[in-house]
Amino acid sequence: MITDTLNNFIHNIPKAELHVHIEGTFEPELLFEIAQRNNIQIKHKSAEELKNAYNFNNLQEFLDIYYEGADVLLHEQDFYDLTFAYLQKCQSENIVHTEIFFDPQTHTQRGVSFKTLITGINKALIDGFKKWGITSRLIPNFLRHLSEEDAIKMFKEALEFRELITGFGLDSSELGHPPAKFKKVFQMVGEEGFLRVAHAGEEGPAQNVSDSLRLLKVSRIDHGVRSVDDKLLLKELVEKQIPLTVCPLSNLKLKVVKEMKDLPLQILLDHNILATINSDDPAYFGGYLNENYRAVAETFKWSEAEILTLAENSFKASFLANEDKNKWLGELRNNGYRSFANGVSKITIGQ
Repeated sequence: MITDTLNNFIHNIPKAELHVHIEGTFEPELLFEIAQRNNIQIKHKSAEELKNAYNFNNLQEFLDIYYEGADVLLHEQDFYDLTFAYLQKCQSENIVHTEIFFDPQTHTQRGVSFKTLITGINKALIDGFKKWGITSRLIPNFLRHLSEEDAIKMFKEALEFRELITGFGLDSSELGHPPAKFKKVFQMVGEEGFLRVAHAGEEGPAQNVSDSLRLLKVSRIDHGVRSVDDKLLLKELVEKQIPLTVCPLSNLKLKVVKEMKDLPLQILLDHNILATINSDDPAYFGGYLNENYRAVAETFKWSEAEILTLAENSFKASFLANEDKNKWLGELRNNGYRSFANGVSKITIGQ
């Protein structure tokens, strides 16, 4: 267990979250509520029974139940409720900025229009900003288990709403679907002036990270923990300051690592990699952002100093304008957080 002091520190510091799938924040209670509202029968009889099903051996087992849950989302109000519930969690954890992934193809292939889902999500983001000042960016992802032609079709549909979109990403099953499969659509994304990110180096090898940088021209890697297997890649990540959005509880739950201590987060930080902490799909993996911070702090016996570095990294790696990045970095440095972190003992975490 970590100390109360460190726990309070994690809670109180402002943070950005850069790797969260809005469909992955779908808590069982809300899922059942929306399913009932939409007259959709799901195979689990209760929220508790559904939670008990969240015992995954790999990424694909998670994706199967993840897509099943997404099937109950049909209307603009559904996407609004899902997104606003996540923003409430942000407010309670002092997440002041979030960059949200969503999977349009998961919904459009069921007959839900792109307009329906992005309008519902965006209205919630507007209300979250008005109510709590939480800023956000939206990043639709291409599903890599589908064809590139499907990805191009989704991209063209998304252009109608380009003013709401910051960039495009790549997620879903990494094994068997290398970055090269999506080279053309990512070129189109770049030509239209959007930012590019990609899931890589989670279940797949370090080569997928290298190929995402070389072929897809991404500016940020989601997960990327397998990068430690390639020393030249680590050097490139440092030189180009390519951020990694690491998701500790996700990696543990999906058995990317056997134990939290196997997560190479300390190695990444020791190499001056711009690593960040994120929750990925928190409703399924047992923890939102602060739980992820607490988990790594306990595992690696970290103090406030390391936690503060990760919080600073979250803003540095974000797609905020430099003015806004500097505002939050100044908040962390000037409001006593840095002085406090530098002044505490290195050994502050319980054995």
